[in-house]
Amino acid sequence: MAFVLADFTPLGGQSKAGNTPALYVYTTTEAATDVDTSGYFNDLSDTLKVGDMIIVHGATGGTRTVTMHIVVSNASGVVDVSNGQTIGIVTDGD
Repeated sequence: MAFVLADFTPLGGQSKAGNTPALYVYTTTEAATDVDTSGYFNDLSDTLKVGDMIIVHGATGGTRTVTMHIVVSNASGVVDVSNGQTIGIVTDGD
């Protein structure tokens, strides 16, 4: 699959971010390993800057996951984010 702009949303007061890293949320049915591929977020190369954080609500083998990715580079229109750090796995045990 590919990046879907409609599933990407800024959090908080991004217009006041200045030099502070911005925080975004992205929802997808893809695994974090697909999302962290270099170039996945190229459509946002004019928006994202190094250090920005993206919380991804994704899926791995049908299980919903939440991972944090940091923009590690953005040059010549190519955006690369870090490997996802798992924040949580969405399950309901009751």
